[in-house]
Amino acid sequence: MRTNARECAYKIIFANLFHPADDATKRSVYKANELSEEDAAFADKLVDEVSAHLTELCEIIDKYAIGFSNERMFPADKSALLLALAEINYVEDVPDIVAVDEAVGLSKRYSTEKSTGFINGILAAYLANEKKGN
Repeated sequence: MRTNARECAYKIIFANLFHPADDATKRSVYKANELSEEDAAFADKLVDEVSAHLTELCEIIDKYAIGFSNERMFPADKSALLLALAEINYVEDVPDIVAVDEAVGLSKRYSTEKSTGFINGILAAYLANEKKGN
């Protein structure tokens, strides 16, 4: 299930903020969450897209997280935003609303109560301004 794959990708993205995760770490996370090969491949794609576009994604976060540079942001919130922005921009078969909903769900599970609105607000502003051509 892609929700589990996203959660695994989220955990790896979070870990990468502190120290790059190696293949053994990824396999361990996937095994602990009982991901299928298809779901593991999807999680890998998400992690790879975040890694490949990290600078660009952080610039988006800085632009829309008014008053919170990505360096000051809670790592749990930053990880959810990186994941969602990577899905929105680089994963064709995922509707934007699904990426937002999944990021908000991760923030409910792993971050603070205020983080849900913060993440939703940033992603909504990004979609309204960038994806609509404004």
